[in-house]
Amino acid sequence: MREDYKVLPVVQKLSKEEQIVWINQKKIPFAQCSLKIGMSDIDEAEARLQRFAPFIMKCFPETGKENGIIESILTPIPKMQKHLEETYKVRIPGKLMLKQDSHLAIAGSIKARGGIYEVLKHTEELALEAGLLTVQDDYTKLAEPKCRQFFNQYTIQVGSTGNLGLSIGIASAAVGYKVMVHMSADARQWKKDMLRKHGVTVVEYESDYSEAVKEGRRLSLKDPKSYFIDDENSVNLFMGYAVAAKRLKKQLNEQQILVDENHPLFVYLPCGVGGAPGGITFGLKEIWGDNVHCFFVEPVKAPAMLLGMATGLHNDICVQDIGLTGLTHADGLAVGRPSGFVGNVMEPLLSGEFTLEDKWLYEYMRALTDTEEIFLEPSACAAFEGPIKLLAYEETKEYIERNGMGNIMETASHIAWATGGSLVPEEIRREYKDTYLD
Repeated sequence: MREDYKVLPVVQKLSKEEQIVWINQKKIPFAQCSLKIGMSDIDEAEARLQRFAPFIMKCFPETGKENGIIESILTPIPKMQKHLEETYKVRIPGKLMLKQDSHLAIAGSIKARGGIYEVLKHTEELALEAGLLTVQDDYTKLAEPKCRQFFNQYTIQVGSTGNLGLSIGIASAAVGYKVMVHMSADARQWKKDMLRKHGVTVVEYESDYSEAVKEGRRLSLKDPKSYFIDDENSVNLFMGYAVAAKRLKKQLNEQQILVDENHPLFVYLPCGVGGAPGGITFGLKEIWGDNVHCFFVEPVKAPAMLLGMATGLHNDICVQDIGLTGLTHADGLAVGRPSGFVGNVMEPLLSGEFTLEDKWLYEYMRALTDTEEIFLEPSACAAFEGPIKLLAYEETKEYIERNGMGNIMETASHIAWATGGSLVPEEIRREYKDTYLD
């Protein structure tokens, strides 16, 4: 690995655990982007989820209201917006909304998108190959005992800090697979307990997320009937997340919220290894191009994606290389090494990144509960750092001016993308509520 990255000012700030904003200088006009993936891939993923909707509805009756489509609501949060402005002495021009992937059916997190999608894609491939299914069939037949018996000879494995493991474990168990989830040291106990209740084998590691992924991948390769869902490199996971953008377009239309050159959209996404925020960013850019501005948010103790992108080293560098531990209260974001696949796709698309100290996760969590009566797990609350700091940093102000938005910010829309929370047990919620960090 080249060593010259150590002299970069951004790396020196990251190594000191400073709260910063980083603007991506490699971002280019969307019309000039030449990606190997595109809208046709998103359309294909959306069609597959539609085929599986009857099966999802049969296995998970709570999705009946949406006819087996796993989707979350988009909620205006004016009381939270007012609270943030008054408390932190800032202005958030335009309208602040919350995309409640924290309340997605089945898994209660954003991982219900990519994780469940990849399980379903693998299931369809196996079923078609075995002659159990044609794409014209009613997919509820996959819930029949003979199909469950067929899938029970196969294993699905994944490495996770928690939420991805939950989504894959619950969905895979519903199909009939054997499931192994490799959990890193920082994974919450209640998530491990919930997986075990679904009959999932949980393998625990004393090391971090990257080691859990590495070991899970190694064990899976030894078993020809095992399929490893690779959060670091999976195009399938990525596409499952990207479908969210098409659904969001429909929701914005229903709420009569414009997104165009005079009505910019800012989206703030908590980031761990990068798959979920990367997939959503890709989908949003495919739909709105230069009129949408996506920012990732990471904890100061584990800014893996920012470090990878700012140095250009992507997955060839980890936060431990610059003296950080990677240990953070934002358990879903506790990742030391980013996805190289996602980082490379994001280079021409991502606007930038914010970092924040762990204490703000709990402050924003309490504020949202108090003002809007919506609970998010602490890591999901990282998203609020974006709208609070958008006009606080010189770098972001310059970004706004450079992109011709200086006079139209009052017509902007802001979406904090809530990534998890609805499955958190009540006693853990109380514990979070009473957590105060210096």
